Amino acid sequence: MSGDQKNINNINEKVFLASAIIFNLLVSAVYVYTKSENIELVKTIGYPFVSLILPFSYTLIRFIKNNDETRVIISNALIIVYLFLELLLDKILVIPFRSFLWLHILYILVFYAAEFSIIDVSFNIDRKMGFVVLLTFMILLVCLIYLYLG
Repeated sequence: MSGDQKNINNINEKVFLASAIIFNLLVSAVYVYTKSENIELVKTIGYPFVSLILPFSYTLIRFIKNNDETRVIISNALIIVYLFLELLLDKILVIPFRSFLWLHILYILVFYAAEFSIIDVSFNIDRKMGFVVLLTFMILLVCLIYLYLG
């Protein structure tokens, strides 16, 4: 691998890790603002959230071009699938899918598949940054608990 390819790979890894952290922090913010019933802000946060399709698509293309592990490529693809599902259900169709138990369960399963993919790929890239991403996931979980308490 030439120096340029390694450099691109490092940029790719940085883009993935930054996107992973932003993903978790935006979901955390959605939970907190949903609790405070600030629905307009929740809707506003949704746009930068679904725009994460772009950097995760970039990283998927780079992982494929760099012949990364199949599990990394599939994991990155799962993240994109979740983001497209979010875009379709919340931004394009604008249906109250959370009211349909089977659809909400499917949505939650895809969300956690994407979330665990984010954590797995982050640890695969760098152990220390994997822990940073895991910490942002824990923040997300605390915000989710906060959303449903009281």
